[in-house]
Order: sequence, then C-alpha cells, then structure tokens
Amino acid sequence: MDTIPSLSDIKRAHQRISKVTLRTPVMTSDGINEMTGCSVYFKCENFQKVGAFKMRGASNFILGYRPEDRVNGFATHSSGNHAQAVAHAAALSGNKAYVVMPENSTKVKIQATKHYGADVILCDNNEEARIKTCDDVIARTGAVFVPPFDDYRIIAGQATAAKEFIEEVETMDTIMTPVGGGGLAAGTALVANYLDPNIEVVLGEPKKADDTFRSLKSGKIEHITNPDTIADGLKVTIGERNFDIIQKYVKEVITVTEKEIIDAMKIIWERMKIIIEPSCAVPFAVLLKNKEQFAGKEVGIILTGGNVDLSNLPF
Repeated sequence: MDTIPSLSDIKRAHQRISKVTLRTPVMTSDGINEMTGCSVYFKCENFQKVGAFKMRGASNFILGYRPEDRVNGFATHSSGNHAQAVAHAAALSGNKAYVVMPENSTKVKIQATKHYGADVILCDNNEEARIKTCDDVIARTGAVFVPPFDDYRIIAGQATAAKEFIEEVETMDTIMTPVGGGGLAAGTALVANYLDPNIEVVLGEPKKADDTFRSLKSGKIEHITNPDTIADGLKVTIGERNFDIIQKYVKEVITVTEKEIIDAMKIIWERMKIIIEPSCAVPFAVLLKNKEQFAGKEVGIILTGGNVDLSNLPF
C-alpha cells in the first residue's frame, strides 16, 4: 500500500485481522467521570492479544502477504509491544519471526516475545543500533521487514481500534491516544475523519519525548535523542507517513510530566482494577491536567497496552 489508507482499506484490514484479534471492550468509571468532570470511555486494548493494540497493525501487515511471499519469515525491531505482536502474528501465519530488541527492554516483554516463538536479538539502547541490527538480520535470513509504525498497512491495522470505538460510542466529542511512532495516532485520526469529522483528535506525549509536539510547532519532523521517559513505548521519533496524517487531522498534542503519567497510571489501576502500562496512561494524564478544556464532554481514550514488569512498578 503506497497511499494513505481509505475507509475501504481500513474496513478490509478490519475484516482481514478479525480472526486473529479481539474486539476489545469499552469500559467506564463513575468515579473517574466525577473526578474529571466529563464522561470518559476507555477502549481497552490492554485486553487485546499480546496485551496491546500493536497486534492489529502487525496482523494486517503479515496476513496481507501471500504464503509464498513469506516463507523466509518476518523481522522487526521494537522495545516491546510491536515485538510481541510480530512474533505472535507470524506464528499464527505459520512463519518465523526475528525480533531485534534494545537491551533495556522490559524483561516481561523480552520473555513474552520469545514465548510467542520469535528469535530475539538484543542490541544497544538506541534507534540507530536497532535499525542496523535489524538490517543485518534481514540480510542474513531474507525475512520481510515489518515496520513498527511508518507504513500505511500498519496504520490501517491500528485504525481498526478507533473504528470499533467510534462504532460503539457514537456520541464522542474527543478521542485521545498517546503518540510515539504514530501508527495508532495516525490511524485514529484518519478513521475519526472518515466516520465523524466532528470528533476532535487529541494526542498525549511525555515532555521528555516530545518530538511530535515540537514537530507540529515547527512543521517538520524534530528528532529526539535518547529520550528519558517511563513511557518506554513512546521513545521513538514520529514516522514520516504518520506525521503527514497527524498534521492534517489532529487538533493538538499535549505534553505531560513523568509524575503526571505515574499518577494517571495509578488512578487507572486503583479505580478500574485493570493493568495498564505507563505509555498507556499518557492521554489520561492529559485529561486530568486539562479538566476545564474537556469539561462536560464525552471523551474516548484508547488504553494502548498492559504489559508491565510487576517487579518494577513506578508506584
């Protein structure tokens, strides 16, 4: 796919992945509604297979290949959730997965990726090392590269989460996601524009990894070097295709501090009794920080993942 996904493309992606992904529930909390002064709906992708929305994009990409074109398997690089998604989707398609992960990836994510059958190759803790190591693996194996986010097939797959969300909660005024590489953010912005252009799309980003926030201000992609945030899934720089879509269809990006992320994560754990990871808490932190902006509105938040190291919680 070499053009921005249409609504038909997203519907086809949804149909393609339906046998290997879950239609995740939407949850609410009276206590959180009272706390925020608005009606909040949580799309629980932390309950998705592999514990994150990433299963959608990886499945759409991998299942889009004919069997004869995927005999050498698939390769990718990821700090965690995309790694697990590629490993699991490849296994379900009957193919091998090779996954390059930084040495500082959460242990639970490394173990889970291996559990899904992937060969895990560890590398230095930076984007350049991830890319080079993955290129070496592809040269050695002939595997097909699965982009973590900067790919229209990935974007179309991730868009299916927001498609389900909007179909279920037709009254939303705002839909919020975190933004890292931008696959989910771009997919959400696209499908919201297609299904209900009146829905405002707001993205959350850590202050310590604010490349998308700065990129929208400058009009060009601002790269980030060695970001130091607890939101490990959001440490990557926004992708080019993703940024183009976000520029067109996202209302704004709002940044939050590390303490605000941790506090938001804790509230979800305590009030909703569900496990979410730090990256997942970022848009809820945005809502808590800006209650007046969203007062009285119906706000949808995609809870992106629940893969945490229970021996190393931030609270």
